[in-house]
Amino acid sequence: MNNPLLRRVMLAVAAPLLAGLFAVVVSAIVLEVSGSPALDTFRTIGENGLKLETMIDTLNRATPLFLAAVAAAIGFRMNLFNIGVEGQYILAAFLAAVVGSKVDLPGVLHVAVIIATAMLVGALWSGLAGLLLVSRGVNEVISTIMLNFIATGGIVAGLLPRFIDDPTAANQGTPTLAESGWLPDLNGVVEIFTREIGKGRELTGVLVIALMVGVIYHVIINRSLLGFDIRASGMNPLAARVGGVPPKRMIMVAMIGGGLVAGLVGMPEILSDTHAYDQGFIQGLGFAGIGVALLGRNTSAGMAAAALLFGFLDSSSAVLQVRASASSEIVVIMQATFLLAAVVAYEVVNRVKQRDEVARAVRATTEMASNEAAVSA
Repeated sequence: MNNPLLRRVMLAVAAPLLAGLFAVVVSAIVLEVSGSPALDTFRTIGENGLKLETMIDTLNRATPLFLAAVAAAIGFRMNLFNIGVEGQYILAAFLAAVVGSKVDLPGVLHVAVIIATAMLVGALWSGLAGLLLVSRGVNEVISTIMLNFIATGGIVAGLLPRFIDDPTAANQGTPTLAESGWLPDLNGVVEIFTREIGKGRELTGVLVIALMVGVIYHVIINRSLLGFDIRASGMNPLAARVGGVPPKRMIMVAMIGGGLVAGLVGMPEILSDTHAYDQGFIQGLGFAGIGVALLGRNTSAGMAAAALLFGFLDSSSAVLQVRASASSEIVVIMQATFLLAAVVAYEVVNRVKQRDEVARAVRATTEMASNEAAVSA
């Protein structure tokens, strides 16, 4: 291909397209083997996805996934594997719900206190893993996994009984937040451009916070000196140190930054849905966010697209279960296949790009040598 720009564009879209095609093929094979018509299942998913209510569900499910992905991606940019987003957001949501239920403030201040509490708790819990790494050399993978268990199985499980609002309730939890601590939904904004949203669906206002986080993440990582230091330390720590970038400080910045964002992951539940922390509080978002970050290549736009994809598949699983057209587990298979295929496809595309760069360097060197020979002659 003679057009370098067109080739770069094609290489950029090749990986996700190949991953999507592979995931569809594998899912179709699994469906047929399990006795469910693949075409009917995909048609059901497609028809359901065009409904406004499904789009609202998709956005609601994608919002915490995107926040979890950004939290993990901040560490990934530093070549740190922050596996502790799960524990960070659960502990942050619990303590934010407790604090929010005990204060009585005007609406804006009440919501601000809840959000600030969640971010502070997430940052402190993640920063603890960073401190263990820089002071004692404890690998962040080990420390964050252990801190997950301490947060969920220790602190939250141990403290929740002390703050239960109704001991006789089937789903025991903290007291419900006062309405001043509820974040308004975005239904009114959506309905300006569409019809009225039915079936009790409410688009979480945390979506606005997630969009702001995505923009801030992009600007800091790609347009600031701090972002350059983080990326440089991640790509080549020795060269960054020689260039005057303190590695320990960058580790703490990345871990605390990831924790700040991780604290927001549970806010859709606390501010927009249940308005409390209970025993049915949603879990698994931290680990799912790692997959979204990997699929989105740690970029804001890529992670947003991956979160929407995972959110759409999650919302489709409920429809498949209701209509009994296929097992809802097919959604999990599709998500896992997307992720696996994307990792392989991105690696293949990267090798093609490297080969192209080598070829361009060779051509440039040859042309330079030819020009010098012509001048000498």
